[in-house]
Amino acid sequence: MILGMTTSTFTFVHVLISLVGIVSGLIVVFGMLKGKRLDGWTAIFLSTTVLTSVTGFLFPIEHLTPGIVIGILSLILLAAAILARYTFHLSGAWSRTYVITAAISLYLNVFVLIVQSFEKVPSLHALAPTQKELPFKIAQLIVLVLFVALTIAAAKRFSRGEAAYENRSRRAA
Repeated sequence: MILGMTTSTFTFVHVLISLVGIVSGLIVVFGMLKGKRLDGWTAIFLSTTVLTSVTGFLFPIEHLTPGIVIGILSLILLAAAILARYTFHLSGAWSRTYVITAAISLYLNVFVLIVQSFEKVPSLHALAPTQKELPFKIAQLIVLVLFVALTIAAAKRFSRGEAAYENRSRRAA
């Protein structure tokens, strides 16, 4: 039992939170590409992504695993993203810090999704039962390349969009 739930129910809740984090994160990143803040989606993305890592630590742990390391790294990145967004209000370099840390946090969630998919989905597992096979490596490489490109583009476009937002805010004040 975890938090009063069976392990299977808790796993379902954890996966559901993770998927909400991934979907909302993709919406946020595509908003960044258009130079838009998407405040509501951002709050959903950041909170569910934090919850994904936190709930991941509640599973029985016998030793340090790659998942735990990814969870710790994700929480560090999310702390920086949250500070950049809500404490420093995306001012100056904090705008790019936010984009980069948020995008890497999303990438880590997608990375874990791919790992879990190859582990749990029978047709994918058959292609890469040990996750050392070429199909798994190709899937992870494609996602990595896409996220690097998205992050670079989002950092450039969102920063420009934030500069325009700040200028409009100053003129309105």
